[in-house]
Amino acid sequence: MEPSAWAYAERHDNIEAIYKKLTERRDTADVTELLKELHRIVNEAIRTQAPGDDQAEGLTFDLSQIDLEKLRDEFAKKVRRKATALQDIRDIVEQKLAEMLARNPARMDYQVKYEAIIADYNREKDRTTIEETFRRLVELVNSLNQEQKRATREGLGEDELALFDLLLKDNLDKTSRERVKQASRDLLASIKTRLAELDRFWEKEQTKADVEVFILDELFASLPSPPFTPDEKKALAASVYAHVWQQAVNGGFAQAA
Repeated sequence: MEPSAWAYAERHDNIEAIYKKLTERRDTADVTELLKELHRIVNEAIRTQAPGDDQAEGLTFDLSQIDLEKLRDEFAKKVRRKATALQDIRDIVEQKLAEMLARNPARMDYQVKYEAIIADYNREKDRTTIEETFRRLVELVNSLNQEQKRATREGLGEDELALFDLLLKDNLDKTSRERVKQASRDLLASIKTRLAELDRFWEKEQTKADVEVFILDELFASLPSPPFTPDEKKALAASVYAHVWQQAVNGGFAQAA
């Protein structure tokens, strides 16, 4: 290093430390605190009336209860610290995505959409881009909220929905679709019962093979033929086993009795 540069080394290091602190990602941030901050930003921008007794439930800060349309509009019109607010909504979306993908790998399309939004944002971070990114993220949060309600609409639990998504194929008639839905319910119950009899099945080749065969037998018995062919059932059994293995290793439903 040029000796004369040493005079600026301390200043450089201080500025770099500040910069890193300002730009660091808060991967372990508490979503509740982030939601409180977003509510604060919107409330300060709107300044309508003081909270009343009927608004006490809002303190739970359930993401589905946020008025995302109002949040988007006020962000565009009045929020000054747009980059900071955008980072907050990114943190919320990332944690929400991680939780949803952990339960159901068929939701990967939402992760792809999120990554595309962030890639566009990273190319040019001017004011217009920040506002457009915020708008797209709010729309993505809306779609995530709808996705989380899909299990209820289908009459399934979250874990049943994950299996249903794995087993579902295009162009099924209503009767076949309902049979697949029932197969998902029965399969989850059977898997839980079978795995309750095994101790950490993924650690032994014999028990892994037993679970694979068990799932294959269950699908051959429960999925309608047609429209499912034997080869399709084998492929689906492999996908279901991979999902069960992942859930079990991560402490998910596969270990429940």
